[in-house]
Amino acid sequence: MQDRFVWHDAARLFHGTQEVPRAPMSHGTLFRPLPATPAAEALPALTAALAACAPFCLSDHALPANLTCPLGGFLTLTGGASGQPKAVRRSQSSWIASFDVNAARFSLRPADSVAVLGQLSHSLSLYAVLEALHLGLDAHFLADQSPRSQAALIAQAGATILYATPTQLRLLARGARGPLSSLRLVLCGGGALDPATRTAVEALCPNAALHVFYGAAETSFITLADAQTPAGSVGRPYPGVALRLLDEAGDPTSGVGEIWVRSPYLFKGYAMGSSADTRWRDGFVSVGEMGKLDAEGNLWISGRRQRMVQIADQLVFPEVIEALIASKASVACAVLPREDALRGHHLVGVVEGTESAALADRIIADCRAAVGRLVAPRRVYFTQSLPLLPSGKIDLRALSDWLEAQP
Repeated sequence: MQDRFVWHDAARLFHGTQEVPRAPMSHGTLFRPLPATPAAEALPALTAALAACAPFCLSDHALPANLTCPLGGFLTLTGGASGQPKAVRRSQSSWIASFDVNAARFSLRPADSVAVLGQLSHSLSLYAVLEALHLGLDAHFLADQSPRSQAALIAQAGATILYATPTQLRLLARGARGPLSSLRLVLCGGGALDPATRTAVEALCPNAALHVFYGAAETSFITLADAQTPAGSVGRPYPGVALRLLDEAGDPTSGVGEIWVRSPYLFKGYAMGSSADTRWRDGFVSVGEMGKLDAEGNLWISGRRQRMVQIADQLVFPEVIEALIASKASVACAVLPREDALRGHHLVGVVEGTESAALADRIIADCRAAVGRLVAPRRVYFTQSLPLLPSGKIDLRALSDWLEAQP
């Protein structure tokens, strides 16, 4: 297996409708901080790094001058949904290993072309571009286009594969003027795919198999879901992945436990920032996610340890309530804790859309029926658009600040 990213002779890279020329081959060993935006600068910079076989990092912001990365490696940035992004150090071979798995699993071939909707600072988008170029597929970078233009360009190019987050898919479905019949495969990552968005994607991409994968910047792929996966599960372990679920004492558990992962796709450590939730043990790594395995080996995510809150002596994962609201009300939402002198915390919901007292009452009633009065959100707020990070995830810190300003 190769240990460096390459640009396959058969692959082409497009920015919108314009083909990005290959950079001439060169030799370089120095780490290259690269701009992730604008794309007119980012894409040529990335091709130059590939041509030089040099380590690199694409970022929306200036990086520290002392940031380094060894030859054969590269850096990606975490989403930063709950704090400052961290720079993840990994080997190029750790992604190449999964390129080969995907090529076999999804029958990737030179006739395929990949559409990418997100910025290169997000590891999902960078992964999609590098996988296409490495395997000999065309890559269409569409991050700086409107959802309507993205849909039109996908149709014009006859793209067959789409990499996107749930938010990007939801916006694409809203903006498209008609079905995207050329797509045969949609790979969705970066968050839970709510039922309404799934239905919209199935209508938008009638000929495509939809696979949702669960992972993290530190672990890459962990699980993969398909049409046979039970609703609400993130699927079974991705090929080459071993999972352990451990309780607070560090012992294996059949109930909800912390998810530990071992695979060829793991990161090498942080080059910038750190996380108390990220720990190594016997070749396994955890990033603080909690979940449960069923008898068929499907993983069910409870939430992230750092988002877990205590409400009247109960430990609650806001992600569970978010999934409940999304499934019942078919809306984009976030659930956040607020301090409560009596119970420690209570939850509130924030829904994307026009304010509706009737919808707020229905959401609260549905949650009370499912999880009880104490855990159900006490109030539902509305906003025309949820704040997003460059990764497409909801910016929880910005949303919490917005809540502080509400009456």
